[in-house]
Amino acid sequence: MVNAEELANAVRARIDSHFEWLLVRSNGGTFPLRRDEIAISGNAEKALLSVLDDSGTEVSRILSLSNDPESNGIALEVGGGPDGSVETIRLVPRTPAIELTRNVEFARLEHANEIAKALLEIFPSYKLTRLALNVDNGRLAQIFLRDPQGVDFAIVTDVTATMMHEAIMTSAMLWFEKLQSRKKPIAEVWIVGERKQARNLRKLIGMFADRFAGRFRIFESSRKSGSPKLQELKRAEFRTLWREKPKKIILPAATRATKTAEKILSLSPEKMDIIFSKQGETVRFLGLPFARVRTIAGHEKAWFGIDRNHRQLVENSWSELAELVDELDTYRSPATPNKRHEFYRTAPEAWLESILRRNIKRLDANLILSPIYNQFRASADKIDLLAIRRDGRLVIVELKTSPDRETVFQAADYWRKIEIQRRRGELDRIKAFGDMKILDKPALVYVAAPALSFHRDFGYFAKALRREVEMWRFELREDWRSEIKILIRRDYS
Repeated sequence: MVNAEELANAVRARIDSHFEWLLVRSNGGTFPLRRDEIAISGNAEKALLSVLDDSGTEVSRILSLSNDPESNGIALEVGGGPDGSVETIRLVPRTPAIELTRNVEFARLEHANEIAKALLEIFPSYKLTRLALNVDNGRLAQIFLRDPQGVDFAIVTDVTATMMHEAIMTSAMLWFEKLQSRKKPIAEVWIVGERKQARNLRKLIGMFADRFAGRFRIFESSRKSGSPKLQELKRAEFRTLWREKPKKIILPAATRATKTAEKILSLSPEKMDIIFSKQGETVRFLGLPFARVRTIAGHEKAWFGIDRNHRQLVENSWSELAELVDELDTYRSPATPNKRHEFYRTAPEAWLESILRRNIKRLDANLILSPIYNQFRASADKIDLLAIRRDGRLVIVELKTSPDRETVFQAADYWRKIEIQRRRGELDRIKAFGDMKILDKPALVYVAAPALSFHRDFGYFAKALRREVEMWRFELREDWRSEIKILIRRDYS
């Protein structure tokens, strides 16, 4: 039989084997601890456990020790509380944050080395001269190869396979510019991406002016088993971008608001709108969704609330909905008493979009918004606004309220997708602008944002695009919530 002192020594030895622990109570409560925050003492009569928790230092008598195979930790049966109760607590070993960081870094470097090895299989006469993770973005690896003539090539790859292709492209372009300051400038940057990343990058570069497109080569990485295999993708010519079959636009059957949605709308019609989708209606207050209506088996059902705090709308909860609308009216307002309130700060781009949706002429007096915009928006690829000029020229409006480096290339992707729809007659089929004829010319792109919310590299990226992608920059006054006023219009085409 193990005496109390031996039990204390056994527990102390297990605690000392790990630096960080998670204390799990029988009621499910948890508390993180370092080993120096866990004290074990004992004599011939009893072994004591002393730990720090939310209420201070707690001392309990250790009755038994066993392994916890589920967590690879230990289970302690402890007692000695005021009521004499017995509790089983678990101590689960935790990996220190610095160790987790090192493990992640090691895994990413290992992935980068696999990519470098795959490149050398394609170019066996080349040599690997350098490999490292990007200092600013640890998700990207930077690799350097040298050919037999001493020419260096730079390679960038997303070692997490999670980045959007627009983000990879902006990083690659800025790295290319930085590499030009070397004594031996780099002529090309190669980009290695997973299947979807690589193919989207290929389409994006297809919209680049030749002098920019020639700086990059794209390699697709695939891994059926074992090490990754790479395949270089042929550069996409601009004229080939339209061979893609357009995605069919399916509009929701409902084009009129249900009685429930209309009743909600009546609480503040000048500040609310409805977005239709196949699932039903979403009611927004200055762009912020707060109510949803669904027709199920012929019956209208509604829920209200912000984020996940939803309640079903029934007869006796209409007063609560009215209170929520009053609160939105107070805080989601240019004259809010608290600019830190979540209703004021949440979804600012949707707020800006809701203002322009009501009157797109505030941005450009020649614009006409699609009459089926609220249905089309739910079916399109996150395009903020789709409009047409009086002369029939299609206009894509992209809105931003904070600096975003990927804005230009996101807008270019939307432009390409809309151009496919326009060229294949899909927008005419759904009568996106009623009986108004769409001009047979490429769409324009308007990027609108507060003046200080354009990223400093916006112009550099915009100038990389072909002249066919006509991109305009609309700088708004900073108090756009109160009044939309254009300070500067600039054409980057």
